[in-house]
This record gives sequence, structure tokens and C-alpha cells, in this order.
Amino acid sequence: MSFEGDGKMSLVIMRRIKFCAGHRLYKHGGKCEFFHGHNYVADFYVTADEVDDVGRVIDFADLKAKFKGWLDEHWDHGFLLSEQDENGINAIKQVVPCKYFVMPYNPTAENMARYLLDYVCPELLDQSNVRPVKVVIWETEEAFAEARLSGEVGETSSASLSSVTVD
Repeated sequence: MSFEGDGKMSLVIMRRIKFCAGHRLYKHGGKCEFFHGHNYVADFYVTADEVDDVGRVIDFADLKAKFKGWLDEHWDHGFLLSEQDENGINAIKQVVPCKYFVMPYNPTAENMARYLLDYVCPELLDQSNVRPVKVVIWETEEAFAEARLSGEVGETSSASLSSVTVD
């Protein structure tokens, strides 16, 4: 069912997933350069050109299965490290058992949101009719980072980043 009327309408839905992970910010220069962790919250926003016969962009349970499944397998209760952080990677490998994920850049909240939007969302949503719009990573209850598509919906190469700290 299309939702075009007099004007072009878009529907966006969001699914929130909670996970715990550790990280360190390579060459940060402050306390975030130490190994530490957070209780993260990831908000995944998606859209579609049409709703299904029930009137949904996609079933929230399907989004949960896709995104929580990926986060549980790759990030939850693991450590996120930059590929440039050889010392951190070597250190985490000393722990048995260990779970870690190497990112192409520092695992800041901004870069985590960007990675999910640029790489994970397109992979997980590939066989569906929905497209990612933005991903928000809450690092604490007071601070989040957002990666959103700035051009045509679906162009993951044009993700823009922002972060907010709430006092």
C-alpha cells in the first residue's frame, strides 16, 4: 500500500536496542584512552516507499531480530577497538576467552553510529523493502551521537554525523 496523497509522505519507524560494550579511544589523550565500558542504547530509524498489507513499514519484531542479533553477535559484551590501536588489540587478545571488534576508525559514539548506518544497516536490510534513515548511539543517559543520511534516503555514502550532550 502506497502512502502518496496530495503530497509525498514518508513514514519512519525506530527500534531501540540496548547492549553493553567496552572500548578505548586510541590517542584520546584523556581518561577515555583507558579500557572502559558503557551501557549503550542504539536507535535504528528506517523507512520504506510503501507499507505492508497490515499498514506497517516493517514489523518491529523483524527489526529487533536483525539489529539485536547483529549487536549481540559482534558488539555486546565485547570490546571495540580502532584498527590503528595495535597495542589495544594485542592487549585484548591476551584475555581468554575474549570478544572484540576492530573498527576502521576510533570507536567513538559518532563512529559507532556511522559504522552501523554505513555498513550494518545496508547488509541487514538488503533483502527487505526498508531503507535506513539514521542511527543514534546513546553512550550515556546524557550524551548521544547521530549518523543520518543527508541526501536521498538510501545513500549510505552521504551519512552526516552529530553529537549532543545533555546537561
